Amino acid sequence: MFFSSDERIKAMRQMIMADTAEQRQEALGLLLPYQKTDFEGIFRAMDGLPVTIRLLDPPLHEFLPEGNIEDVVHMLSCHTKSTHEEILARVEKLSEVNPMLGFRGCRLGISYPELTAMQARAIFEAAIAVNDQGLQVFPEIMVPLVGTPQELGQQVSVIRQVADKVFTNAETTIRYKLGSMIEVPRAALIADEIAELAEFFSFGTNDLTQMTFGYSRDDIGKFLPIYMSQGILQHDPFEVLDQKAVGELVKIATERGRSSRPDLEVGICGEHGGEPSSVAFFAKAGLDYVSCSPFRVPIARLAAAQAVL
Repeated sequence: MFFSSDERIKAMRQMIMADTAEQRQEALGLLLPYQKTDFEGIFRAMDGLPVTIRLLDPPLHEFLPEGNIEDVVHMLSCHTKSTHEEILARVEKLSEVNPMLGFRGCRLGISYPELTAMQARAIFEAAIAVNDQGLQVFPEIMVPLVGTPQELGQQVSVIRQVADKVFTNAETTIRYKLGSMIEVPRAALIADEIAELAEFFSFGTNDLTQMTFGYSRDDIGKFLPIYMSQGILQHDPFEVLDQKAVGELVKIATERGRSSRPDLEVGICGEHGGEPSSVAFFAKAGLDYVSCSPFRVPIARLAAAQAVL
């Protein structure tokens, strides 16, 4: 979405390198029409089916060019108005020891509420545009990496304010839902509180597995073969759901979430959604759906059908 053209990634990098809210807002103004166009295309393709949209989740450094620091600074200087020294300082500031547990997910939207506001505006304006073309649109906006009700509440407030403004200007409304990713074990354990604000849950089982085991998904290959050869692990936990611990968190969160909101819709997204034994577990745990990579969809459908026979 952000990497599909030079203009898009340039605007994204301008946003990342911004030193002030004004500079950031200027870059977000460039990103808005791209996001709106993307969402319009998705809504049209889905033609009346619900569309779940996760707000920006990756660490910001993932949008920066790769290479040695001097090459990175030179490339960014072509995309921004900042000096060499300013760019170098900003790149160093974005560097993180553990980025997957760092400045990403809802932490981005809370630190830069204008980022969440831009994405929400693009979603609602796109939904209205497609609705005006005679197609039904049902956006479901999902806040990533939530660990506290306060985090979700802050983002929900921003999104609802944008929705009210867009609907007032357009003199129409669109039905939508707001939900939470459940990727942080803490969120699973206090799911009853999260559900007071969230209309649906989506378990991000890749991150939930990573945080429950303390395994880096990117580095597990260094020791996984040894663990499996010695019987310490029977499966790669990022491919086959660990039902004893990660699965238990899924069950706990589902039960506690529905204790606060009985009609809570619950699903999962991640590669576990296309693995047969994991899909069977999710069905037994009472989840409503699984989401997975396109090539896994046939397997997921078959496993889901077998789970209810």
